[in-house]
Amino acid sequence: MSLLLVVMGVAGCGKSSLGSALAQALGCPLIEGDDFHTEANREKMRRGVALDDRDREGWLDRLAAEMRLFPRGAVLTCSALKRKYRDRLRAALPGLRFAYLRIDEAQARARVSARAEHMFPPSLVPSQFAALEPPEGEAGVLTLDAQRPVDELARHTLRWLQREGA
Repeated sequence: MSLLLVVMGVAGCGKSSLGSALAQALGCPLIEGDDFHTEANREKMRRGVALDDRDREGWLDRLAAEMRLFPRGAVLTCSALKRKYRDRLRAALPGLRFAYLRIDEAQARARVSARAEHMFPPSLVPSQFAALEPPEGEAGVLTLDAQRPVDELARHTLRWLQREGA
């Protein structure tokens, strides 16, 4: 049985940090969702223009295809902001689970502002929250407080995955 996990949330919530810790602990590859954006999407974000549903469709399909390359499992970092995005990934990857890093807008903006050399400018943080449909209550979702230390978040997620039979 493979483990397919998406670490999700708005920009600045800590997806890459937690994803990396989980991939290492689980001994599986980390797939950074941002690496699979088209150059057009990257340029749009650098200009401070929020991506729309059409921009994300092909990206989500590329992410699902990449995850299928790892039959023993993988950890993916992906904003997965809307239910329909998560459902698109679920349809392509049965048994997919999500670890949702919940953070408030001020904290996310502060974190994004502190990142140097990232394609995502702080001015786009409000658009992430406008698009966000929190996944609480959906099956296969663990909600985490993004303000907690990464090692604590990783331990909590690993325990949850064990309880889930992953």
